[in-house]
Amino acid sequence: MRILIVGGSGFLGGELARQCSAAEHEVAGTYLTRPGETAGVDWLPLDVRRREEVGALIGALRPEVVVNAAFRQTDWATTAVGAANVALAVSAVGGRLVHVSSDAVFSGAAIRYDETCVPDPISPYGAAKAAAETAVDAIVPNSAVVRTSLIIGDGGSPHEELVRQLADGTVRGRLFTDDVRCPVHVVDLAAALLELAASGYRGVHHVAGADEVSRYELGLLIARRDGLDADRLPSGLRAETDLPGPIGVRLRCDMTQGRLRTRLRGAREFLAAGRR
Repeated sequence: MRILIVGGSGFLGGELARQCSAAEHEVAGTYLTRPGETAGVDWLPLDVRRREEVGALIGALRPEVVVNAAFRQTDWATTAVGAANVALAVSAVGGRLVHVSSDAVFSGAAIRYDETCVPDPISPYGAAKAAAETAVDAIVPNSAVVRTSLIIGDGGSPHEELVRQLADGTVRGRLFTDDVRCPVHVVDLAAALLELAASGYRGVHHVAGADEVSRYELGLLIARRDGLDADRLPSGLRAETDLPGPIGVRLRCDMTQGRLRTRLRGAREFLAAGRR
């Protein structure tokens, strides 16, 4: 397949590029500031906020599949407008669009959220992601919108880096015991996205890990895997802060998992297994 990964130089985008290259797809990846490192990928500069630029690139490549993994938590234009720009370009040339969304579209008021739940964001980032979902569904009705949770790897994710910095004292902060998510391994997420890309499934899908864990428990699991001093990790309650966003969001993935060959492992499993 000819695959374009928008945001290919990011953490998830890099794993998507690696898996596409390993499967011998014809793959291109976009970047904003510097290209990714995966060999065999055609790295192309792109600012998704620029509609004409997005349209020109996708119009020239005419990919069979576009996976949009581009976002910036503090930038509405990248997260929401950029998603609309990508969707418009895909609609103009045809092909498959898989859009990566987030559990941040939910408030956390419900105990758990399945694929039928309607977004009720309470943070600017969540609102941008919800707006992006709406735009993608309206512009490319046969697209797949994939909500995910905290993305963990074998040492390269932002959360893993934070845990290391907290453990060695290079940064100050706390890992919250009341902030619960369903962390997913980047390898599982990328494989699931590529499965959905090759399928005919449309609409909302949830791709998250099988375990519901707090950010503090996740930190402990990472510390133990990496041989860090888990006792040095500070804990606290998010409810006692004024940080925007939901305190806890638990994604149910039953419908999506039933459609996938890729098994969505829980954090307790993939972190206990050690580095790949």
